[in-house]
Amino acid sequence: MKREIPLYRKGELNCAETIIAAYNEEMGTDIPVAFGSGMGSGLTTGSICGAVNAAALVIGALKGRNSKDEPNNARAIVNELMKRIKEKYSSELCIDLKKSGISCEEIVDFTYEELKELIK
Repeated sequence: MKREIPLYRKGELNCAETIIAAYNEEMGTDIPVAFGSGMGSGLTTGSICGAVNAAALVIGALKGRNSKDEPNNARAIVNELMKRIKEKYSSELCIDLKKSGISCEEIVDFTYEELKELIK
């Protein structure tokens, strides 16, 4: 079931903060929302979408490694996320998404659903 993400729609949080806050709320995690504060608007420059960046951050927080001796499970999951984003929208860049008429709400919703699917 698709989750309503009202914090972004109200303008209370940027796209990246919204991904982290929504995941924390729904899944009971405690990833600092502040990690997403500088990611909005494609790292403020139209680069990689903040929602996509934040999803990669959540994946790293939950599936990443803490030393070189551990497998890097997050890498394959983030790679799959990027494939799905590019398959649906042809780009992960904020500036390209906006030029294509993709709303921030749409990419936040899609990215959040993909994140949950990939983290299962």
